[in-house]
Amino acid sequence: MTPDEYCQEKAAKSGSSFYYSFLFLPPERRRAITALYAYCREVDDVVDECTDPSLARVKLAWWRTQVDQMFDGTPDHPVTRALQPHLQSCSITRERLLAVVDGMEMDLDQTRYLDWPGLRKYCWHAAGVVGELSAGVFGYSDPKTLVYAEKLGLAFQMTNIIRDVGDDARRGRIYIPVNEMQQFEVKASDILNGEYSERFTALMKFQADRARELYREAMRNLPEADRRSQRPGLMMAAIYHALLDEIERDNWQVLHQRISLTPLRKLWLAWKTWVGGGRGLVRRLAR
Repeated sequence: MTPDEYCQEKAAKSGSSFYYSFLFLPPERRRAITALYAYCREVDDVVDECTDPSLARVKLAWWRTQVDQMFDGTPDHPVTRALQPHLQSCSITRERLLAVVDGMEMDLDQTRYLDWPGLRKYCWHAAGVVGELSAGVFGYSDPKTLVYAEKLGLAFQMTNIIRDVGDDARRGRIYIPVNEMQQFEVKASDILNGEYSERFTALMKFQADRARELYREAMRNLPEADRRSQRPGLMMAAIYHALLDEIERDNWQVLHQRISLTPLRKLWLAWKTWVGGGRGLVRRLAR
């Protein structure tokens, strides 16, 4: 199996919405974004699959050395071997790749966040910086596109947090800010025990409003000159925003189940955005 095939298999197996946006890219950029996604997946899997925090830290430290070796021109893992040829052409920096590892280490150190600024920092490491990396792979001419990409990554992460409230709680993690839970009088035990209430619904609506504002900020910061090159990100935005709408239609029933879109619907949303150039989606989400 070649490094590119390894990354392709890693991306396909994940079932992530991101995979659908890769399908429409030219071969070289598709290989680059698939390798980048595989890197993020590998690092994320360390925390998700390793029950011993000490061992997880050792593995994350090992990934830091892999990043260093990649930039030194001596990659030896299939993912870093696949990603290394694209570093310069896609503006992939060592600092941003290591910031992703930092985000995973935050998961080892924290299971709660006091307020939005604290959670926002985590969201940047988990997804905002990934948005910036992805923008470089897709190509851009205006630095303002990086602001768009960061905001979009934050919006995706907030959508994930809303979708995964129940799953995360069963892993002992709650990513809803503590002060906002207090504001809406929702206890950690309510979430951990899967107890729905009007207070919980109001809390979820509040989180969704934050996510939608991030989508708006992202779209308002996307320069027209880079809209077509950034279509893969817009395809993901179409899918994730539709998921947020679906969760709302299901009345925020996220404590006992993981709400998702069908693969066919994801593919339809991705294709529709690609063909339309993303113009209609940008106008709609920017309102």
